[in-house]
Amino acid sequence: MQNSINRNSYFNQNLSEVDRAAHLEKLLRQQSQQRPLYENNLAILGCGYVGSALAKYWQKQGHFVTGTTTSRQRVVSLSEVTSQVILMKGDDANAVQSLFQERDAVVVSVAPIGSKAVNEEIYESTYLPTAWNLAQVLNQTPTVKQIIYLSSSSVYGDRQGEWVDESSLVAPEERKSQVICEAEKILLQAANENQRVCVLRLGGIYGPGRELIKMFGGLAGMTLAGRGERFINWIHRDDIVGAIEFARLNKLEGIYNLVDDSQLTLKKQVELVCSRYGLPPVQWDPSKPSLKGKSVRISNQKIKAAGYQLVHPQLLLVPTNQSSCLPPTNPN
Repeated sequence: MQNSINRNSYFNQNLSEVDRAAHLEKLLRQQSQQRPLYENNLAILGCGYVGSALAKYWQKQGHFVTGTTTSRQRVVSLSEVTSQVILMKGDDANAVQSLFQERDAVVVSVAPIGSKAVNEEIYESTYLPTAWNLAQVLNQTPTVKQIIYLSSSSVYGDRQGEWVDESSLVAPEERKSQVICEAEKILLQAANENQRVCVLRLGGIYGPGRELIKMFGGLAGMTLAGRGERFINWIHRDDIVGAIEFARLNKLEGIYNLVDDSQLTLKKQVELVCSRYGLPPVQWDPSKPSLKGKSVRISNQKIKAAGYQLVHPQLLLVPTNQSSCLPPTNPN
């Protein structure tokens, strides 16, 4: 089955949309080891970019899926991919209590609106009260057997290109990353022998609507300072959906890194994008200091050792008019 992905190429462009969808479904089926779906009442706290894709997949599988949003404008669109939509915020303890009732598992995918621009106070008010409420309610709601929390690999900080794994000490430098780390600890401490907490530390997220051409294409033809030696870790949205489902079916607990196998420098990533789309190459000026940014190589061996196989082990570069596929409905 692994041969259906060309692991020697950074571009799986030879796979059609239908082929990618079929491949993802095949992987998920194998990785669940044909286990029956023991949960069917699922909740997603925060149906943004990832949460909406997960809801769509679970809905197609026949689960009862409750999704939440803080935006009244998104209720109608979310109702198309969920069984139920709740307008709420995670800092509302009563709303969290209601969300947990009769759920089997809860996925937490919260983020401040416009998270790249918000200040530290908004980060704190988004993550920490939500984490405290989740931890409190979990202990009061025995029907919930698992929380899967989507965290960030930013908690590792800048390691100047060194490798880290889940046993490495976290070293968040910015307050935003410190807040995410604190939220992880709150939830992990709430776990008990009957209620698991699984933390997935995600790399930079890309996928449909967030293609790498949109992130790097604007650099084409430019001369950038430094050598481009900083390592950036990525994960495709398909693999986030796949890993959440794998964690749910296999009852994972604890911390797992979720990044692909690429482990490429910024220079190599930009070269690949420019080459793939026929854009003028980027030049580098080593006489000028590189722009500040984190450089760390993140190991994904733990989740792979647990049995998860990446859908997109290398960077997937596709034309902007194509999109990656969510798993299709299980024909069984």
